[in-house]
Amino acid sequence: MNDNPLKELVKLQKQGKSVGIYSVCSANGYVIEAALKRGLSDGSCVLIESTANQCDQNGGYTGMKPLDFKNFVLDVAAKVGFDTKKLFLGGDHLGPLTFAGKNESEAMADAEELIRHYVGAGFTKIHIDTSMKVADDDANTCLSDEIIARRGARLARVAEDTYHKLLESDPHAIAPVYIVGSEVPIPGGAVGSAEQGVQVTRVEDFKNTVRAFEAAFRQEGLDEAWNNVIGVVVQPGVEEKDSGCTEYDRAKARELMASISDFPNLVFEGHSTDYQTKIKLRELVEDGVGILKVGPGLTFAMREGLFALARIEEEMLYGTAVAPSRLIEILDEAMLSDGKYWRKHYRGTDLELRLKRKYSFSDRCRYYMRTPAVEAAKERLIENLRTLGIPLNLLSQFMPIQYTKVREGVLENDPVALIEDRIMNTIDEYLHATHQRELL
Repeated sequence: MNDNPLKELVKLQKQGKSVGIYSVCSANGYVIEAALKRGLSDGSCVLIESTANQCDQNGGYTGMKPLDFKNFVLDVAAKVGFDTKKLFLGGDHLGPLTFAGKNESEAMADAEELIRHYVGAGFTKIHIDTSMKVADDDANTCLSDEIIARRGARLARVAEDTYHKLLESDPHAIAPVYIVGSEVPIPGGAVGSAEQGVQVTRVEDFKNTVRAFEAAFRQEGLDEAWNNVIGVVVQPGVEEKDSGCTEYDRAKARELMASISDFPNLVFEGHSTDYQTKIKLRELVEDGVGILKVGPGLTFAMREGLFALARIEEEMLYGTAVAPSRLIEILDEAMLSDGKYWRKHYRGTDLELRLKRKYSFSDRCRYYMRTPAVEAAKERLIENLRTLGIPLNLLSQFMPIQYTKVREGVLENDPVALIEDRIMNTIDEYLHATHQRELL
């Protein structure tokens, strides 16, 4: 077995070093390229994860199977010159999530196939999530830790068998590490408002989860796999809202954070850390959250960059015969024509919904960036701005941070470079918190 370098994260945490890693949970090309470029300049490793609804054996909503996603990321890595030895790929919320409308036997069979695709493609960080009910579960009863763990161990068995089969064709394949548990909304965000309040995971619930999973793994004969479980998902009390976020309060999470010291081989994994300040992110890592998941926060930054460039384009083309991209309008038209990714998540008046479609921190518009009309608008925007050139006075007005970097000669005045640098502003908040260059 070829040990996974991510286990070093646990070792450093247990030595009292505040080292973590942030996880890019996105299939957006600008985001992935920005993360790899920033990792290259920072000299740090990069962790990129795909969720079960993004990529599965049927293609997910991106149209990519896990191997397609891996090849997509590797192509970007080759383009920017990133050392793939410092690149980790993960699968997030792998389980019956997208098959939950089926009975257990069929849903779990599909989940097993999902795991085979991820591990067989060489993904080395696997979040096993069996916390959701399937069709024949009692709708009026919470799933017990034992049922969740039993299903999780079943998927871990498939993952281990798939890995050992992979070794036959690739003797150097890295063994997967596992994350268990789920104390977060479903991938893509909670339904409705997040204003109801976020509850920190109770210490008792966290410990019961660990005990149940360890027992299920050992009963399945997965002692070796249990040694490769490095993290447990908990809710440290963070969540994004439409126009803000619930900030981490270490006082409220003190008992939970202290409890991780009882487990020498585990760290916490925190989901929905988007929009926390770099100070709060740093506190999370210091307190034992070794893995910080971020998704909407990165695509939100990308969207901000695109909208800023669209406003620059509007000013430059006003009164001319050159056709503008109309990116902002076309994106909203795409969302209005198909509301499946946002209607059940946003509440409010017509005006409030209009604002949320564009500017909500949950960033549901990210699901529409790959639609043909929006893609064409982005291409026209970039082409127009490259043809016209971006005046410094307008760049200063709409992208002041990037303006300063252009003036200092450290950033090219190119629309794609500007978008990616806006994303890097957010990435830098995480790098400040994680110090992940110390991992490899």
